Amino acid sequence: MRELSRVTLGGRELSDVLGEITGIAARAIPGAEAVSTTLIRDDKPFTAAYTGEMALTADELQYAEDGGPCIDAGRGGVVLRIDDMRSEERWPAYIARVRETEVRSSLSVPLPYQGSWIGALNVYSTQPQAFAGPESLEAGLGAAEAIAVAVANADAHAQLADQARNMRIAMESRAVIEQAKGVLMAQRHCDAEQAFEILRQASQRYNRKLREIAAGIVESTQTPQ
Repeated sequence: MRELSRVTLGGRELSDVLGEITGIAARAIPGAEAVSTTLIRDDKPFTAAYTGEMALTADELQYAEDGGPCIDAGRGGVVLRIDDMRSEERWPAYIARVRETEVRSSLSVPLPYQGSWIGALNVYSTQPQAFAGPESLEAGLGAAEAIAVAVANADAHAQLADQARNMRIAMESRAVIEQAKGVLMAQRHCDAEQAFEILRQASQRYNRKLREIAAGIVESTQTPQ
């Protein structure tokens, strides 16, 4: 938990942060041999970070079947543990395929996010009952919470960036429209309201955005006759 608390979130790509947290989880969770982070976007799961090819292989087998503990934990918000793949009866399609690999046990912990879930932290081992002890679940819950915080932080930064970009576009649009109104007022000897109406009618007539019409008018004043 101390190591997780020292993870820097700001100014980094989400993939880098998730990779670091997943690596910490692989070292900290008792019994872990391979760990992955599954995120679910638009109901489609994907592995955002992993340590150990065994984790990636097991994840992708579940994605191919659209069923398995990592997907169900991520969608349903429940902790799912498999003590032994050889005796497990849930998810028969996935289990039949994963038995061909070296995975014997797994633990999937949901990632909480704003009252719902966005995926799961998945822990795998070649040994049966590797995560039967409470220490594995406790460490897994801590890592899952850290991942959820990182995703929330990244989403917040993305929303702020979108808002800043939209505001900049709006300000640029307003500026060019005001310039075009000034040109029309000088050329047509009309007031500001009439100039805006000319722009609006042109936008409808040519089925183009008002900003594009305005930019064309401003540009025409800068082009040599």
